Amino acid sequence: MQIPLDYYRILGIPMAASDEQLRQAYSDRIVGLPRREYSSEAIASRKKFIEEAYVILSDPKERKEYDRVYLTHAYTPEKTGDSSVAVEERGMDSKTDVKSTTLGIDISQDELIGALLLLQELGEYEQVLKLGRPYLVSKNGKVVGNLGESSREAQLTPEQTAQRPDVVLTVALACLELGREQWQQAHYENAAVSLETGLELLSNEELFQSVQAEIEADLHRLRPYRILELLALPMEKTAERQQGLRLLHEALDQRSGIDGTGLDKSGLNVDDFLRFIQQLRHYLTVAEQHKLFEQESKRPSAVATYLAVYALIARGFTQRQPALIRQAKQMLIQLGKRQDVHLEQSLCALLLGQTQEATRALELSQEYEALAFIRENSQDSPDLLPGLCLYGENWLQNELFPHFRDLKNQPASLKEYFADTQVQAYLEALPRENHQSAPPNQPNHQNHQSNHNSNVVYRSFNNHRQTPPGYSQKTITDAVSKPTNGVTPINETPTPAAPLPTTERFIRRDRTPNNPARMTTGIPTETNSHRRRKRSNIPNPQRAAGGTTRIPRQRRRNAPSNLQKRTRFILLALGSLSGLLVLWLLVGAGVGLLQNIFFREPALQGEQLNIQINKPVIEIPDPNSQTALDSGTLTKSSAEAIVNTWLSTKKTALGPNHEIESLNNILVGTSLASWQIVARQDKANNRYRTFEHSVKIESVDTVPNNQNQAAIEAIVSEQANFYENGQVNEQKSYNETLRVRYMVVKIDGNWRIKDMSVVNKVS
Repeated sequence: MQIPLDYYRILGIPMAASDEQLRQAYSDRIVGLPRREYSSEAIASRKKFIEEAYVILSDPKERKEYDRVYLTHAYTPEKTGDSSVAVEERGMDSKTDVKSTTLGIDISQDELIGALLLLQELGEYEQVLKLGRPYLVSKNGKVVGNLGESSREAQLTPEQTAQRPDVVLTVALACLELGREQWQQAHYENAAVSLETGLELLSNEELFQSVQAEIEADLHRLRPYRILELLALPMEKTAERQQGLRLLHEALDQRSGIDGTGLDKSGLNVDDFLRFIQQLRHYLTVAEQHKLFEQESKRPSAVATYLAVYALIARGFTQRQPALIRQAKQMLIQLGKRQDVHLEQSLCALLLGQTQEATRALELSQEYEALAFIRENSQDSPDLLPGLCLYGENWLQNELFPHFRDLKNQPASLKEYFADTQVQAYLEALPRENHQSAPPNQPNHQNHQSNHNSNVVYRSFNNHRQTPPGYSQKTITDAVSKPTNGVTPINETPTPAAPLPTTERFIRRDRTPNNPARMTTGIPTETNSHRRRKRSNIPNPQRAAGGTTRIPRQRRRNAPSNLQKRTRFILLALGSLSGLLVLWLLVGAGVGLLQNIFFREPALQGEQLNIQINKPVIEIPDPNSQTALDSGTLTKSSAEAIVNTWLSTKKTALGPNHEIESLNNILVGTSLASWQIVARQDKANNRYRTFEHSVKIESVDTVPNNQNQAAIEAIVSEQANFYENGQVNEQKSYNETLRVRYMVVKIDGNWRIKDMSVVNKVS
């Protein structure tokens, strides 16, 4: 058998290496040993090749002749296609005779393991697989795995049987390393095939459990990349995409759901896996997401329920199936117990033609930016319906549809939706069902006009098609809440070769019954007053059919006498009170006169302070006010106040009291979602931190053409003590100085931090 090796490669030296370099290389190769799983026979075979290479190259005469042959084949056009550079044919007397007839090293079958080991060390993994195939024949004479057909299926000799475990190990390790190379080249499915081949070989031979575990670990870490690569394939690749979905279901089962805490050995924590799910959504159709997330929501899973709602809304709208939207609305009721989903409930009610219910849900929402947009577009209307229609259409097209593979370029038209006959037929029948389930304490005003709700929405939408000045498309995008939270091992731009991302926001701010924020709304109360006015028009049961009020005769007869008794009682009470008041004034005047006579105090000199009991001596600032974050041009002093506000808020949110809600006063967007996750995890794990800070503002840069956004660069010194279960964790405590860049945005006249990143470490 011929092996494509030369002596220079065996020793790992160039042709121009000196004698000293030759000796050093030989020493290093002899000392360096392969993996401990190899047998002593395999190690001895490898050593024999190294010694023979050293003997040839250390003899000047032999080396000169070898170099001549080496150069001859290096500069001679290839005739056979063999990629080797030198040859050695060894006789039975072990004497070497270098010839120039062929390229490579001829070896016996017993020396194969040593040659395979050297090829393995040199990274020639394909050659290892090619030469090791004859030894990978199972008992029934079939080749294991995807290594191709064996060149022969003869019975192995005793020597070959003895070295079989070493050959199996070398081939399996070649599969492992080849798979890792393909992984680095972003050929994820090819990498999986190589790894699975090596694992199958070891499993069938029942050898080297530690190597099997190593390959299995790589397969688990590779699985998220495989899922993305398979799902990103064209829709025509049905079998491959189904394989990707099967792998996804395996991972979800092992993790016990999207937000589960089970181990799938992928190396992704809960937040990383949420971001992974957010990325793969771009490769799934609306039908695939509907099936996947509806199934996952039954575990139960709040995140899966939320994503199922989005899939139901998208599918119900695009396929003109309002029943799916109604199903999404029912699922939102369960989510509403822990989260603020009133905006989504309002949009569902809108798409179902339930205009009054949509307005009521909107009143309870805390999505202030979305509400501001809706109010702005409803200025000329007695209710918020026009703005809600415009917001809903933009939300569908720009926020919802881009997360579905088959809806990315799908336009969203409420006009076409409500004009669909199937939608109209469903909405016509829907109010009677809603009336059955309406709470008994709420008057139903839909009995006579619910059948026209879709027409009301349609007219309101058509009358407010134009977006007012100051509300760009970006405003709409920023205002609407996204189905995920903020991330970052898998990139936002979907690409199968991307590293595993960090996610937008999946975890929305909880709304508990004890949260005072739930007691207020950002919506004007025209609807409430409208309902109150309608209640005042409810007929009195005592009125007759003719419209006059009938009073019983006995009550009319007794009315004057009762009035006289009440009048006399009131006059008597007023007289008694007047007498008591005069008596109290006389006593007070007498006491004051006696004090002036017997207890006179010295007169005060100079101008006296004007102190009133209903006003403080000095102006006390409102503890909830944030003067440092007010509107106006951002200066270094106001920037320092913003950063200090954030750092003090960080102390309270991550401190022993875990005031997580305080983060809403300074953070927005992904920064808010990220720090809320950190704070909740600390609270759940009985951890807290104490901080000492100092801040120095280096620069303040306002975004060109946008005075409502700016960048602050500051030197922040932070000393943190990390506590776990009441004890200081010195390893997690730190004291460092960083240069941090804060991206701030002005919202409702106040500056908020929407993003922050460490530029570099100062000390």
